[in-house]
Amino acid sequence: MARLFLGDVGSPPIGLLLGWLLVSLAARGHLVAAILLPLYYLADATITLLLRLASGENVMQAHRRHFYQQALDGGLGVDHIVGRVFGLNILLVGLAAITLNYQSLWLHISALLDGFVLVAVLVLNFKSWRR
Repeated sequence: MARLFLGDVGSPPIGLLLGWLLVSLAARGHLVAAILLPLYYLADATITLLLRLASGENVMQAHRRHFYQQALDGGLGVDHIVGRVFGLNILLVGLAAITLNYQSLWLHISALLDGFVLVAVLVLNFKSWRR
């Protein structure tokens, strides 16, 4: 099995490039699409950080509190985790594409709410996963 570790050298350039592309998308009037595309990752990181802060943990130390890590520790295989996140991202891309093609405020609000619900379902699924 091939493995790739980006670490401190590879991940910042990719993150900066992705961030720049999302800011560019938002600056062109597509804020909802720019929120939907990274929504799972934003939700996982933000919720995990807030939970760690609330429990008094040192947020600068390594941990295994991300939802996908909890699912892995609970016995869900890497292929299933990656598949579920990939499937969710396909749905989020679809919602983002809809908002790019239609300028209805209500459609944008609905797409955003749908995205939040889809992410919440996966996060809760990962959190509660036990073999």
